[in-house]
Amino acid sequence: MKKSLVLLLFLCARVTLSAQTAADSLWFLENYTKKEVLIPMRDGVQLFTSIYAPRNNAEQHPVLLSRTPYSCAPYGEKAFRPFLSRSPYYMHYFREGYIIVLQDVRGRWMSEGEFVNVRPFNPSKQGKTDIDEASDTYDTIDWLVKNLAHNNGNVGVFGISYPGFYSTMAALSGHPALKAVSPQAPVTDWFVGDDFHHNGAFFLNDAFAFYNAFGKPRPQPTTVPPTGYDFKVHDNYKFYLEAGPLNNLAAMIGDSIQFWKDLYAHPTYDNWWKARNIRNFIKNVQPASLVVGGTFDAEDCFGAWETYKTIEKQSPTTNNRLVMGPWYHGQWAAADGTFMGNVRFGSNTSEWYQQNIEIPFFDLYLKGKGQGPNMQEAAIFFTGENQWKQFPSWPAPGMQEKAIYLQPEGGLAFSRPTIANAYTEYLSDPAKPVPYTEDVHFVRTISYMTDDQRFASRRPDVLVFQTAPLEEDLTLGGPLVADLRVSISTTDADFVVKLIDVFPDDFSYGDPPAPASHYRYTPGGYPMGGYQMLVRGEPMRGKFRNSFEKPEPFVPGKPTAVKFTLPDIAHTFKKGHRLMVQVQSSWFPLVDRNPQQFTNIYKAADKDFIKSNIRIFHDASRPSSIVLPVLH
Repeated sequence: MKKSLVLLLFLCARVTLSAQTAADSLWFLENYTKKEVLIPMRDGVQLFTSIYAPRNNAEQHPVLLSRTPYSCAPYGEKAFRPFLSRSPYYMHYFREGYIIVLQDVRGRWMSEGEFVNVRPFNPSKQGKTDIDEASDTYDTIDWLVKNLAHNNGNVGVFGISYPGFYSTMAALSGHPALKAVSPQAPVTDWFVGDDFHHNGAFFLNDAFAFYNAFGKPRPQPTTVPPTGYDFKVHDNYKFYLEAGPLNNLAAMIGDSIQFWKDLYAHPTYDNWWKARNIRNFIKNVQPASLVVGGTFDAEDCFGAWETYKTIEKQSPTTNNRLVMGPWYHGQWAAADGTFMGNVRFGSNTSEWYQQNIEIPFFDLYLKGKGQGPNMQEAAIFFTGENQWKQFPSWPAPGMQEKAIYLQPEGGLAFSRPTIANAYTEYLSDPAKPVPYTEDVHFVRTISYMTDDQRFASRRPDVLVFQTAPLEEDLTLGGPLVADLRVSISTTDADFVVKLIDVFPDDFSYGDPPAPASHYRYTPGGYPMGGYQMLVRGEPMRGKFRNSFEKPEPFVPGKPTAVKFTLPDIAHTFKKGHRLMVQVQSSWFPLVDRNPQQFTNIYKAADKDFIKSNIRIFHDASRPSSIVLPVLH
């Protein structure tokens, strides 16, 4: 009876939401016009731009701009974008009379020019031919404020993911009309931590699934999307394992995709990559900044944390704020922020962000309305206790780094091990890599970021260390540092470190799960007793342990330090739960397989992939630990 009532209430809510969305959409069509224009850049290239403007001309209107490589479709002035179908809160901007502007970036879709992936910022532009995304933003804003009737001269820029990168670039444009920017999950550094590499390890599944279509050349402006690779196998683990080395995938993707060739041509953190690391250029940011991201964002979690921190460090006078919620990629803009995979948050975190942070942010800086965001400098949602916390800065004042040590017999404790000559060993076999998730999938899931890790803990090539049940809550907020002492029988290996919250065996949410709201979610109805919730996992390509620029081989059998930083976390391990650390050397097909020999992996052949005996030391002279960011 209870389950039926819950389902009925949910269905009624969906009907009500659909009816409201339909009514809002009708209002939007009746009260807004759409215009398509080609805006000239300083070098003569014209960028295709869609402008949605209110019919009400009794007042002056702010401009909210988003620049995208993903198309500002639908094309045609009679075809309106369905803004409200996924993000109903956009209705606020329309009701408030915002002019909403979408633009195809240079070289994409209907815009002229040549597209360059994460086009480098040019800090020394001299003439009209010296362009970058910052100059294109400047020229766009300049045209808008000079040509749009009834605009109030205030412009904001925002966007998620790749459009988040363009939002960061907008912050460097220097246009005086730009009053507010919000880089959301911004692409920031594609070698160290975003999307296609993490600590030099190649994120194979994401890269191939994205670039087999996105990367195809577009010689002329078009409204027709590119066709992707024809996958014959719909099990991504099987597909990528059978595909073999990366040079085989290069042949499969073809010769026309330039960025795929660039990836292979730059296997280390060279000047080509550094020019595409926008952190090197974030200085003198003038507009107010609101950086947004998800702690469980599988694509650009790193980018959000690091963009905020870089602005703080290199542009200290900027009015800079950070919001991090318990979200998948872009979930803060969705209608439902109540859960992630099997883990629930106790409230609609997306709605709280939209109503309390983003809307007041743009209303204040673009309309001079209201008091601004309901937050201190940093608003961070802590899972586990399921609470928003406010801080004057991030990492939070008072955060203390405290090492928790791997122990013999699978223990994990704050006391340093005292035993001599202790290690745990496993065999890493590239022919049987550890999967990143338990189930069979075609596309890479989003819920793996909080997935149950029991499937991995049962494998012989995954080491497991855990505490006794906690006697009191433990709240962690900030970056994790893995500080391992290892030896390997070969000359290279990956090290994947995972921090996990182990729920009590009798744990239950006590009511039916919410229906899935994203096509990449796995089904609900999961047994939560003993659940091993992934809080943070990250790989380190061993040869980059001392330098991303100059990789080094391991000396077989020699104890070696492998130390690296994982993206920040915000999580409370509740009393009665356990902390668990898992260590493994593959995470497939999320991360490509390491041949476990010191070589250029992009050119490796089948014969180069060999097994490696991996030892993780945990003794008095060679302790391995995870440095935790303890708040209380």
